[in-house]
Amino acid sequence: MQKDIREKYRVNEKIKAKEVRLIGPDGKQIGIVPLNEALNIADQYGLDLVEIAPHVTPPVCKIMDFGEFLYQEAKKAKEAKKRQIQIEVKEIKLSPKTEKHDLEVKIKHILRFLEDKNKVKIRVVFKGREILHPELAERVLQPIFEAVKEKAQIETPPKLEGKQLITVLTPILKK
Repeated sequence: MQKDIREKYRVNEKIKAKEVRLIGPDGKQIGIVPLNEALNIADQYGLDLVEIAPHVTPPVCKIMDFGEFLYQEAKKAKEAKKRQIQIEVKEIKLSPKTEKHDLEVKIKHILRFLEDKNKVKIRVVFKGREILHPELAERVLQPIFEAVKEKAQIETPPKLEGKQLITVLTPILKK
């Protein structure tokens, strides 16, 4: 991660422009100066010259401590990553012959997954000639849909794929 940020910016002698728009360490604009003069000014402060806007003409460079800058950028990236909601897809496998008690246990698992803000993929697997009776899968899915209607919405309606019926439930996120 640190390496990615480091490669994103040109520093000191790696800057290729002949002149740069220079910003001092206090954040005030110094003006457009030749690159070697900007490097000398940065050296007088004991800091680095960092190209922060390379795509404008002339490029914008700021006098700063590059190590401190990298640290702050990494800290910001870490905070942003913390605030992201990680949504996983949990999977539940069923059979058209799943009994009532087993189905109740599976519904408890589904509700727990939804409370943890995870999507749930429900897979009803048909064996042998069970595929001739897709209504059996409906008998298994209906109690699940009834139990989760307050906490989830159907993202993908039940769809037959080969010898399995697949549906995806998404948690209803409350603000």
